[in-house]
Amino acid sequence: MISTRHTSTRTQRWAWGAAVAAVVCIGFGALLLHDHRYFYLDDSESGAVGNWIQLGHILRSGHFPSLVLDQWMSGNYPVEGQGGLWNPVQMLINFIAPSVDDMALLAAGVKLFFSIVLGWGIFRVANEYGAHPAWAAVAGASAPFAGFTLYFEQTSWVTSLIGAAWVIQGWASGIRYARGKSGPIPMFVFLYLAISVGYVHAALMAGVVTACLMVGEGVYSGKWLPSLRVATVGAAAAAAGAITFLPGVLTSAVTWRTGADGVYNDNFLTAPWSETITASIPTSVTSIESWSGETTVAPITYIAWFAVPALAFVAWKSIGPAMRELTAPLAVLVCVLLFTAGPSDIGQIRWPARVLPFVALAALILIAVVVSRFGTLRPLKPRLLAAGLIIVVLVLRAGSSGPQFMGRHLVAGLAMVAAGVVALYFAKRFGAAGIAGVLLISIVPVALYQVSTYTPVLINWQLPQSQSAAKAGFPDYQGTTLQLGDRSLIRMGPHSREIPWQSQVYGNYAKDLNLSYANAYTPVGHQAFGTLLCMGFDGSTCKDAYKRAFTVDRYTGRTFVDLMQVDRVVLQKKQYPFADRKPAPLGWKWVTPPLEAGKFTYVLERVDGPVSGKGNRIATTVNAQATPISSDANHEHATVSSPTGGSVVFSRLAWPGYTATLNGKPLTTKGLGDTFLYVDLPPGTRDADLAITFRPPGQRIGLAGIAAGLVVVAALTVIDFRQRRRTRRTPESAPAPVPTEPIG
Repeated sequence: MISTRHTSTRTQRWAWGAAVAAVVCIGFGALLLHDHRYFYLDDSESGAVGNWIQLGHILRSGHFPSLVLDQWMSGNYPVEGQGGLWNPVQMLINFIAPSVDDMALLAAGVKLFFSIVLGWGIFRVANEYGAHPAWAAVAGASAPFAGFTLYFEQTSWVTSLIGAAWVIQGWASGIRYARGKSGPIPMFVFLYLAISVGYVHAALMAGVVTACLMVGEGVYSGKWLPSLRVATVGAAAAAAGAITFLPGVLTSAVTWRTGADGVYNDNFLTAPWSETITASIPTSVTSIESWSGETTVAPITYIAWFAVPALAFVAWKSIGPAMRELTAPLAVLVCVLLFTAGPSDIGQIRWPARVLPFVALAALILIAVVVSRFGTLRPLKPRLLAAGLIIVVLVLRAGSSGPQFMGRHLVAGLAMVAAGVVALYFAKRFGAAGIAGVLLISIVPVALYQVSTYTPVLINWQLPQSQSAAKAGFPDYQGTTLQLGDRSLIRMGPHSREIPWQSQVYGNYAKDLNLSYANAYTPVGHQAFGTLLCMGFDGSTCKDAYKRAFTVDRYTGRTFVDLMQVDRVVLQKKQYPFADRKPAPLGWKWVTPPLEAGKFTYVLERVDGPVSGKGNRIATTVNAQATPISSDANHEHATVSSPTGGSVVFSRLAWPGYTATLNGKPLTTKGLGDTFLYVDLPPGTRDADLAITFRPPGQRIGLAGIAAGLVVVAALTVIDFRQRRRTRRTPESAPAPVPTEPIG
């Protein structure tokens, strides 16, 4: 039986596309029944969901998110990037988030949506390269449950999942635009959404996929115009998306992300090529070093049980001429394999295993296309023998990485043989639809087995699942609170009595509570402030932080908690045992926290009441007087006087991006200890108008980039429309397909 490059009907695409969504939904349902918090672990519970909730509150108040001043080093959302401030889909999620009480359900719902988007993207790409819709559906439904995605992205790194979904959709639309099947707008939109998520690896892969697509379409068509189309849209999307990363890049000199360490390799989250050989063994663990140790005891390099054995049923002699069309996915696969192997750090880009999902995605696309177009059962016996030998090699390789699980690997190998026999029977009897049905049915049981057998790689913080439950058990602290404590001192197992969530905040838990804390999660940080209070990425502090917080600054004569306008200091008892037996600092008093919070914390409050609600951020003056006029997140306006010259110090972190004017004339902004924003007033200043403004560095350039990108894509749309109108009656013919003999 001879087949050509498959041309699917709309009905087929809709039907098999629905199958992708159905399998993903069933898979999510099964995983939630097994563990209702599975999609709400580590960075999702401690970081992402809290950001969504706080950004949603800001949006609902009628403001565009920028600085959250009382969060200090974690409050600069333009620099943090992953808030998705310029991503309309992410901002919609943020707007909705405060209304969803069940935070675990919110995380699962968002991930389900983007898993379907990802699955449909793989389906579209494979279909564009000529795969039968049934095989394209198998690839699409498998993608959200590939090992690294299942254990890292579905549990924790949601921005990685979102970015991958948009990149793959951009790839599919890029193929269609290069071949004249659609206009440039879909490709531009999807690539822009991928970049504006704010996840650097997604932006990196958007560039890699675009470059590979340029090369691939040029090779396939033998013309330069398709490549030029793809390149122009990619450049327009990059220009429009630059606003997401420019503030972080231009602020990096004062953050932890300076990139000063250059390029090096410590093997952390690097994935040598040998680790991908076990891509079809569901039980295989890896030697990839992660937070669980030098060996990650989970099948994170798994792709699909049928992926490698299926190669035994390909008519390789017939595939040669069609390789031109597959240049792009092959190039993507080669690029990501090279990247994942290391080095571990390239400036600010670290942990190359983060792009392992793209190894799986490119492999699934290629397998779907190759098996669909060139699959065959003839001659059967040699192919069965080859498939059996492949499974033996896979089992042996899995045994070398995890010899303690050799029994599991043997059972997995036998199960693959049995499932393969069933799949081949259905292929012989019912063709592509039959074998695809068997493979689709197998996806969820394998994922459920893996999740129920291997523990999550990343941490379960044990945060309360709902906003209401979190708030019900936590003190209703008003004003601004600084917490001094260390999360690593707490035993946070599922049955621990030390669970801190009714007394302390770490990560973005304060955002879940809608409380104002100086402590929050940040992947970026601020070098000087972090050093001042020895504060880590999760808001933890060292034991010396108490002494530092109440140290008197020599220039201002005020303590650092005064300069921060902190109303309350919460001390972790484990880090400061018997702290309340010592006299409270001058101007402060010990107060008794609510019963549950009192088991784990001591609390200091100001004797004269809160200072954070005074309506301005003027912390103090030196040889000057200041009368506040107005204040908000990005502006400060005051009348100032200083006969002999002095300074006005603000309770603002000295981020790059601040400007000042005195009576309309530029005034230099400075950082007190590189931490607190201040300005010097010249002698003779009398009732002068002082204005402080914050604008994220690079924002003007970024807005110009958005405008330029939109102009370019608008011009391309006009050109495309005119070309379509001219060629509607004489469409350009595609390169001749290559005949082959398929499975079934």
